[in-house]
Amino acid sequence: MNERSSLKPGPPPLRRLRQRLSLKDELLLVLLPTLIILFVLAFVDALSHQRVLFASLASSAFLIYLDPQHGMNSVRTLVVAHTLAALAGFGTYLLLFGPQYLAAGAAMLTTIVFMVGLDAVHPPAVSTSLAFAYRSGDERNLALFLLSLLVVALLVLLERGTLYLLGRLQGGRRRHLARE
Repeated sequence: MNERSSLKPGPPPLRRLRQRLSLKDELLLVLLPTLIILFVLAFVDALSHQRVLFASLASSAFLIYLDPQHGMNSVRTLVVAHTLAALAGFGTYLLLFGPQYLAAGAAMLTTIVFMVGLDAVHPPAVSTSLAFAYRSGDERNLALFLLSLLVVALLVLLERGTLYLLGRLQGGRRRHLARE
């Protein structure tokens, strides 16, 4: 037996899930999603009193803040997952005659299967399916949710743009300091 084959591979080294920024930059990143979600909630409150339907969007906003470059937080994944979830929840509510556990379970299962099948897994969308399965009798809520989802999708783009600008600014500072 040679020396190489006797070595067992160890666990992979732990790595940070995301690179930490300065406190000022972290606060800037958290401020944007918070303001956008507050805007969405004010918008929803003006048109409907179904605030609970939008709780999953707040979770999405936090995930976008936490790791905006993760595939789970891409615009495609966010929009596909939440749209499927809202439609699954609304559909099971209508097909299974109201807010029952069977409708909620079917909505959740349908959402998970489609998210995995379409490679668009975004965990907060499961909450969206439950919210619509339990209380989504008004079609206007579905349209309002989808409109709010577009606002959150804009958050993803805004967050990525902010990260790009912060990276450029920090890179410029490093080059400037290196020259001195």
